[in-house]
Amino acid sequence: MAIQAILIVVVVVILLPAYLIYKPPGLIIDYFQRRFPEVLFHIRTDRKIVALSIDDAPSQYTSQIMETLKANDAHATFFIIGGQVPGRENIMDELVRQGHELGNHAMHDEPSVSLSSDQLYDQMLEVDSLIKQAYSTVGKTRTDLYFRPGSGVFSQRLIEVASKLGYRTVLGSIYPHDPFIKYWRVNAWHILSMLRPGAAQLDCANAAEGLARAEEARV
Repeated sequence: MAIQAILIVVVVVILLPAYLIYKPPGLIIDYFQRRFPEVLFHIRTDRKIVALSIDDAPSQYTSQIMETLKANDAHATFFIIGGQVPGRENIMDELVRQGHELGNHAMHDEPSVSLSSDQLYDQMLEVDSLIKQAYSTVGKTRTDLYFRPGSGVFSQRLIEVASKLGYRTVLGSIYPHDPFIKYWRVNAWHILSMLRPGAAQLDCANAAEGLARAEEARV
């Protein structure tokens, strides 16, 4: 009995929360969307559509991701880290040219909640100017302004800072945890199992490592 009790405690205290983080039920996503209407987690629709977003762009993998999206007639929102832009401005331009959307991911790969309001504001403003330059170079107009906080952790303070710059904070409803889980088949299964109309999928730039392995496996 004692061993059974310990196992139950382990499941309830450790495994269940971990599972809910890895694969949150739709009811939890719905709750957060109602609780924080200023933040976009997903949309309600019966249409078979999903929103794909790629974090930490531009990177060494962005061009490969673009090729795969183009081959499948798909588009995504790429969230830009300003510190990764120098030397990759042409990739930014090509993203816009191919019809993808650019979002603001601040200047560095770090938790946005660790920044002061002034620091976050300044970083977002700097990235905003880089995004504007890409759209201007290609001759296209931005229609929506989206901000995704670093590390995916947000607060009311972050929402308000983003709002001052005209940005809506965006998270998502499907996260394959690709920075930690390197097996592309596991990530593919996870994504497919979570898909539903109006879902928003979030991938990090290093998901392209899995993409490369998947493409090799297909060949």
